Amino acid sequence: MMVHIPRVLSPQQVAECRQLLLQARWSDGKSTAGHQAITVKDNLQLPVDSAEAKAVGQVILQALERNPLFISAALPQRILAPRFNCYQGGQAYGLHVDNAIMASQGGERIRSDLSATLFLTDPQEYDGGELLVEDTLGAHSVKLPAGDLILYPSSSLHRVNPVTRGARISSFFWLQSMVRDAGERSLLFQLDNSVQQLNRELGSGHAGCAQLTGVYHNLLRRWAEV
Repeated sequence: MMVHIPRVLSPQQVAECRQLLLQARWSDGKSTAGHQAITVKDNLQLPVDSAEAKAVGQVILQALERNPLFISAALPQRILAPRFNCYQGGQAYGLHVDNAIMASQGGERIRSDLSATLFLTDPQEYDGGELLVEDTLGAHSVKLPAGDLILYPSSSLHRVNPVTRGARISSFFWLQSMVRDAGERSLLFQLDNSVQQLNRELGSGHAGCAQLTGVYHNLLRRWAEV
């Protein structure tokens, strides 16, 4: 399941974050690549312990905590600190899959259930740079407005097309969901969306809405790992 989450950051927040990132010292992204990814990875990356990465990462995490669509889709249990990359001058990231277990600098380990990319540059600022995520229906091309986020299964093969003009700056991170199984998580997301729609149409006091809300929480109680 891929979920587009619009306006995670406001235009003002995007501008402030980009101003900070422009002051940062970027390094070769290969330094953080795994054994397989290092052969297909060509980008710039911000050191995770830099002051700029920590400051912008905190802005993103606070925004995600207030975003009901993100919470509903991800049911996050733990989120690794956001990281930042930049593609320019033909740089790209070939086909790869994210590691099943991710670790922070402090040694915290999480199971990577979901991957996220938060775009910090608008599509008209660069050519190429599409995120291509593959599933059983083929490859899905993603190139979103600045401030928007795409959430997708970490088990997916994915790649970033070469950036042939301008620069593509984004944040990326991984999270462990309270619900490990992707199918169960998708059902809960669909059910939550349906309950919210019925609440808007019928009112939250409607008996059917209350019953479906109970079904949602009972399924979450059955499937969640906390």
